[in-house]
Amino acid sequence: MAAEIQPQPLTRKPILLQRVEGSQEVVNMAVIVPKEEGVISVSEDRTVRVWLKRDSGQYWPSIYHAMPSHQSRVTMVLFVLELEWVLSTGQDKQFAWHCSESGQRLGGYRTSAVASGLQFDVESRHVFIGDHSGQVTILKLEQENCTLLTSFRGHTGGVTALCWDPVQRVLFSGSSDHSVIMWDIGGRKGTAIELQGHNDKVQALSYAQHTRQLISCGGDGGIVVWNMDVERQETPEWLDSDSCQKCDQPFFWNFKQMWDNKKIGLRQHHCRKCGKAVCGKCSSKRSSIPLMGFEFEVRVCDSCHEAITDEERAPTATFHDSKHNIVHVHFDATRGWLLTAGTDKVIKLWDMTPVVS
Repeated sequence: MAAEIQPQPLTRKPILLQRVEGSQEVVNMAVIVPKEEGVISVSEDRTVRVWLKRDSGQYWPSIYHAMPSHQSRVTMVLFVLELEWVLSTGQDKQFAWHCSESGQRLGGYRTSAVASGLQFDVESRHVFIGDHSGQVTILKLEQENCTLLTSFRGHTGGVTALCWDPVQRVLFSGSSDHSVIMWDIGGRKGTAIELQGHNDKVQALSYAQHTRQLISCGGDGGIVVWNMDVERQETPEWLDSDSCQKCDQPFFWNFKQMWDNKKIGLRQHHCRKCGKAVCGKCSSKRSSIPLMGFEFEVRVCDSCHEAITDEERAPTATFHDSKHNIVHVHFDATRGWLLTAGTDKVIKLWDMTPVVS
């Protein structure tokens, strides 16, 4: 396929290379076949299809295999070549790992909710499991047993996708709350950087390690490419107060101050830049704060709005429309291709070199 692509000017947009259609059910997962012009897909009907490019230029299923032995839907699968392990999670709240050569089940762990994100670090043998409750669990895997290391949560919705950068040792989690969080795992600092760039739930993540760019896709059809090679800032914790921390007007639950001042209480808001509790009058302006992850305009207090410079408002992400509701992505860094699978039962192949380079 790569030989057929004619040279094009860098439009700074992904180039749609191919649509792969014909699945009877929604595609849950799909990957690009390395060094081949093919795609492997796993569908809701518990079938695996291998799509190869024919002389006509179209992709058609060359192998079709049903898996009726699965009693519940498998939500995530990972193959670890270095250890010859297959990791999997299912709707039965079970995480398991098997030997890929013998098929023997090596061990398992029951999660608190249905798992929807799975990543593995070969060096430390740590597995990361994100679930529908919004929790991320870290396990240490041995040959036939596992140890619970820790669990944490930062999303207000369920975790929908995970992505691991083994070099920087950071974990990315996408959520139904429309956000992505970058967790500093290797630095042990507990740093959590929030990224806001979707208008619907984030459903898939991929990472271009060589350029330090994160690709997030969601129910809004958006493909967002984040530059993670910048010094980002943590969002501040929201401060508690019974009155506006700018003008000292009472909030509506502060009955004593309302009675003493003979004033009606105001609604509480928070500045996304400094975290202070403020009233609507003292936070009437909005601004993007890309280094804090806010690519869209958010509420800020008037003093922070004046302090934010044009340079600080410069975008750190690019936005692209896939024109379908994406449920899974796979990035082939060697060719710069991105695969997106949608609820429309269509797989699309994109040339991402204009934006991921």
